[in-house]
Amino acid sequence: MEIIDKSKWPRREHFEFFSPFSDPFFSLTFSLDVTKLYEYTKAKGLSFYYSLCWLTAKAMNGVEAFKYKIRGDDILLTDELIPSFTDIRQNSDLFYIVTLPAGDDMEDFCFRAGEKSRAQQKFIDWEEENDSLIYITCLPWFEMTAFKNEKDVDKDDSIPRVAWGKYVRRNGALILHYSLELNHRLTDGRHAGLFYQKLEALINAPDKPGLLLTQDNRPAG
Repeated sequence: MEIIDKSKWPRREHFEFFSPFSDPFFSLTFSLDVTKLYEYTKAKGLSFYYSLCWLTAKAMNGVEAFKYKIRGDDILLTDELIPSFTDIRQNSDLFYIVTLPAGDDMEDFCFRAGEKSRAQQKFIDWEEENDSLIYITCLPWFEMTAFKNEKDVDKDDSIPRVAWGKYVRRNGALILHYSLELNHRLTDGRHAGLFYQKLEALINAPDKPGLLLTQDNRPAG
């Protein structure tokens, strides 16, 4: 964990500009071609949902701006963002929230996520709640074109929120709409674009994640 020196922080002016807003959050939705990820997970017998959760965490951890946290008067750079995702059991109408570190291997994460999800007996483990999480949810019953999360408007809320819906086949490809909700005090569209590029690259080469996460993703300036 690193405390950012605001006097030398390139984003300080942007942070201060958006700070007076009562609701400094923005959301966006973009399309992803998930054909290669779908084919890979089916060939490997992996959960597509858990796999995309893992790739989301890997891509997001590769963009520094997503790891900024507002704590009191300080801006901190957290060491790692941890996926915290909704899940639902067969023949149930009630979802629950599963949280665990991504780790370095997608197959291992899928195994651990499945084990923890099946073993979890309560809706949420409050001891695991902190601002270093990524909130992830999925609505697999329909094609999602936009999404907004429920929350108290806390301007210091630094948790990225992610959602996606049902993938649909178009012109031979599987297309999925993917939503981000972010704090504009810490992130801009440029950072969302960097994340999109990372995630798209990972989805297109799910067997080679390490090769795609080595470059510096900090925006110029």
